[in-house]
This record gives sequence, structure tokens and C-alpha cells, in this order.
Amino acid sequence: MIDDPVHLQYETLPFPERDPEDERRRLIGTWLDDLGLLNHRCFRGRRDFSSPFRALVAGGGTGDGTIFLAEQLRGTPGRVVHLDISQASIEIARKRAAIRQLDNIDWVHAPIEAVPSLGLGRFDYINCVGVLHHLKDPEGAFDGLLPSLQDDGAMAVLLYGAYGRTGVYQMQSLLRMLGCTRLELTRQIAVTRSLLAALPPTNWFRRGEALIGDHTLGGDAGIVDLLLHARDRAYTVPEIHEWFADRYGLHVRFSDVHRGALPYQPRTRLRAADPRLLELIDALPLRTQQAAAELIGGDLISHSFYLTRSSDVTSPYGDPDYVPFFITETNPATGGDLARLIEQHGNRPFVLRHGQSGLEVVLDPGRYVRRIFDLIDGTRTFGEIFAALRAKPDVQGHTPSDEALFAEFKPWYDALDSIERLLLRHRSSPPIRIAFPAA
Repeated sequence: MIDDPVHLQYETLPFPERDPEDERRRLIGTWLDDLGLLNHRCFRGRRDFSSPFRALVAGGGTGDGTIFLAEQLRGTPGRVVHLDISQASIEIARKRAAIRQLDNIDWVHAPIEAVPSLGLGRFDYINCVGVLHHLKDPEGAFDGLLPSLQDDGAMAVLLYGAYGRTGVYQMQSLLRMLGCTRLELTRQIAVTRSLLAALPPTNWFRRGEALIGDHTLGGDAGIVDLLLHARDRAYTVPEIHEWFADRYGLHVRFSDVHRGALPYQPRTRLRAADPRLLELIDALPLRTQQAAAELIGGDLISHSFYLTRSSDVTSPYGDPDYVPFFITETNPATGGDLARLIEQHGNRPFVLRHGQSGLEVVLDPGRYVRRIFDLIDGTRTFGEIFAALRAKPDVQGHTPSDEALFAEFKPWYDALDSIERLLLRHRSSPPIRIAFPAA
């Protein structure tokens, strides 16, 4: 008999809803599990995924993260352990893996709290996305999970954001007030749908509805997970730093889905602000700036971030032995695309905008930025790119140094790096090759 309401919920309505047959036509990418991004942010771009690599998906649900990781590790010695409390969810994930003929996944039916007693060993990477905020004792569960991470490993975590979900929690309170949660489950769902259809535009959930799609795109499981969940809580930026940085000494690197670190930078939220206000914000410690950005923006419905024991884990910019490349999972842009965009603006300064992330920054192409972008192909190092540039007939007389080229390209790199679009890997780290049809 299942006595935990969260366990019962996911046995009854596995989340997110997935049809295994869809694996025949698409691959769902999961943001923090992109191995190119993980390598860039957490392994200094030097991780060789053709060597043994162990990943644990702690709370893998119906398998999105597990399938994406296993697909990227296909043909390598790497393995993924999929652990979940819901047998129904595991069965869906197993069927998805079987259709893809993935044989590099180990399946474990157990709660996260049991990890210390399971003898699973240690992992190079742990995905614990969208799980801790549903547990009775999130801090205690994390206490048991952290020792399973290798000393030089990385963990990906997603927690609900308190301010961005304000309307969600008001709606949950309203549904409890109406006695909805005491009804039989199908009746709960029907009442919730009826209420949502009747909400006035002044309602806080209705006002913030554009931020959240589970109740419209996720079927019955989405309705329940969002508004009728048996247990969930949310966190603010200061609470995340207090939990992971202050208590454990871990380093927190935020990376919002499709937007990178940009939502945590107050300047990007206050472009039209008085310069004196921006100076005041710039003087604040980084943690305080991030907390301010959360309050200013108000749209962070979740916080996704990497945790590492060391702070010096991001690929360094300025090393000619590093290969620049564009992220696999989310962005089909190439260096040639950026070069053409610069050409369209007459090779003069212009505002680089990226609608998905909100990036908006004035950048100067200078003399060589367009040419650098044109040479970025995901295989050449910066050193090779710069050498090829200097070999062009119309550049030979100028012979710009590596240092000068890195300096001219840096504002562009910083802008694209802030939204996780342009990444780096060391030449010794083979690229991740994966067919990625649109979901």
C-alpha cells in the first residue's frame, strides 16, 4: 500500500506525460544535461565523454533527462542510472529507451532518500531536477545524495522559484479553500479546469499565466503537478545560496532554461535605468545582485543551476587551444549566421538582440569579429581560427596578434556566453555528436 501522497500521485499520473512512440520522431533535450554545456560550465571544457562517465538521474520520472543523457553517451563506456519512486514512470521511461535501442541505462525503483543504502557508487554527474522541492525533507535528502558525487563532479538542480510562482500558490490556496483537494482525483481536475476557465483577468494566476504552460500543455498530469500537487515548496535566490553555498561550501552557477545567467543580471532587467541607479547595483555583492534581479524581473518560476565543489570549473576564455562552438540542444545558429548578421548591419556597431533570452546589447564588430565568426565551425581552435584569419590576403599586412583578436572578440563572446549560446571545449575533448530533430 502506498501511503505517501506524492508517491501515489506519480504512480497514478506519471509526469510529464509522454507517449513512448514519440521517440521514433523526436528527441527532447533537457537544458542542463547538454554535455557540451556541462563540459563548458563544470569541467573546464576538458571532459572526454568517450572515457567512462557515470550519471545519476535522481528522480528521473518518465525519462526526459535520462533519454537525452543516454543518447549523447551512445557508443561510449558511459552509463546512466535512472532512479525514481514511481514504477509507472519508470515503465514509460524504459519503453522510450527500448524504442531508441539504448542499452546504457540502469533502472532503480527507489526514493532519493534511499540512495545512501543502495550501493550505487559515485557519479561524475548527478541530475536532481524538479525533485527536491517535492520531498518531505529536502535538506536531509540532499545530505544523503551529495556523497554520491565525485569530488570533481557536477550536480544539476532545479527548484521552484518563489516569486515567479506567486499566482500558482494563490491558486493552490484557493482550490484548498474550495475543498477541491478533498474530492476524488478526476473531480479535482474537473473543478480546477472549470475554475481556470472562469478566472477574471485581474487574477494573479491569470496575469502570470504566460510564464507557465503545464496546465495547458501537460494534460491531467500537468494540472495536478502544477495546481493540485500533494507537496511542493519554492525558493528564493538567497535561500539557494544559504542552502548550497553557505551550508556545504558548494559553488552555484545559475543557468535558466534558454536564457542562461542573463535573468540574474540586474542590468539586463533595467536597461533604461538612471546610470546612478546602475552604479548602486553594480556595487552590490554578486549574490545580492542576483537576488535583486529575481525581484526586479519577477518571472523566474524556477531556478536551475549547477553545483560544483570547485569555483574554477568554467572553460577559460583567451586560451588558443580551446574550440568555440554553438550549443547543440537549443540553437541552430552557426558562426556563419552571426557573420551574415554583422554584414547586414554594414559591419558597424548595432544592437544584438535575442528574443528568447531577452539579450539586448550594443556590440562593435571592429575589424575582425565578422571574420572570426565566419571561421567558427565547432572543430577549429581559436589558435587555428586566428591563424586562418591572418593567412587571408587582405589581412596579411596587418598580422593581428592572438591577444588583440581575443580582446576584439571578447564582448561578443561575453554576450553569447551569458545566454549559454557560444561555448568552449579544450582541443583534447572530443565534440558531442548527436542527431537532434526538432521536438
